[in-house]
Amino acid sequence: MTAEPLSPSPAEDIRPAVERAHQAGWIWGDEGEGIPPDAALSELMIVASRTMGACMGQLVQGSGLTPAGLAVLRVLEARDGLKSSEVAARGWSTPGTVTTVVDTLVRDGLVERRRDDHDRRVVRLYLTPRGRERLIETLGRIGPRWRGTFPDVDPADEPAIRKFLMDTIERFSTQIRKERGT
Repeated sequence: MTAEPLSPSPAEDIRPAVERAHQAGWIWGDEGEGIPPDAALSELMIVASRTMGACMGQLVQGSGLTPAGLAVLRVLEARDGLKSSEVAARGWSTPGTVTTVVDTLVRDGLVERRRDDHDRRVVRLYLTPRGRERLIETLGRIGPRWRGTFPDVDPADEPAIRKFLMDTIERFSTQIRKERGT
């Protein structure tokens, strides 16, 4: 009886891609380094999400908000009166992070906490008029610069890009729900 070959571990699966990137001179964070044409999609997604997050951090500077604070305000603008856990779920964050961010937003008068009228144990979050004004002002200031980071896309390519992004969002959302047990 012959033994079946063992599947490579996840670390072994990624080693060739990491080695190719290293050989090509693509080191995370090195300015001006080119991206290898055969870089693994998983690496590209990580780097793309990190650079987008860093870009958003730069764009919100001077607004008095962090990207996480802006995200909380956007969630509450869409659906005011949520519990912290609901804001976390809708904003792909953790309840602990939301609590810390909301503490700052409350201190700055942008969000308020109110006890639920029907269940006094529940605390709901509400955007204040000042919070709504700050959100609109910040989005108005950063919106054109954010959109400017996206080049014109060939209309023929847009359906494939849109499908990829929507599938990716759904895939990661599903994974987050699994990890949280929800």
